[in-house]
Amino acid sequence: MSNVQIKGEKELLAQLEKRLGKEKMDEVSDIALMRGAEVFVEELKSQFASFKDTGASIEEIQVTQPESIHGVRTVKIHWKGPDNRYRIIHLNEFGTVKNPNPKGKGAIARAMMNAKKAYRKAIKDTVMEGFK
Repeated sequence: MSNVQIKGEKELLAQLEKRLGKEKMDEVSDIALMRGAEVFVEELKSQFASFKDTGASIEEIQVTQPESIHGVRTVKIHWKGPDNRYRIIHLNEFGTVKNPNPKGKGAIARAMMNAKKAYRKAIKDTVMEGFK
């Protein structure tokens, strides 16, 4: 499969929106974002499983519904739950002065790198399905 370079991305998006309507564009992009988030969350869970203790960090991973932030459709992945793991996720990711290299150091960054191709494929496939 060869790479395709598109010039005039803004014009292309404007034409698609003109032909399909803003609602259809938002609907397709929302579905694509949620499928892409699923791919990323699965990779994130596999990265966190390597240093799992109670499993609370994995269980508390949440994905928001798509929303517009400064005109861009976005989903957020965060931690929310009874064990309040959001308070310590950054400590696992970056370390501390006393423990500069915890077992989970860089797990989120690794998940982002590992899921990049699968995320893009999920987005691309969903968009192609949505415009048929």
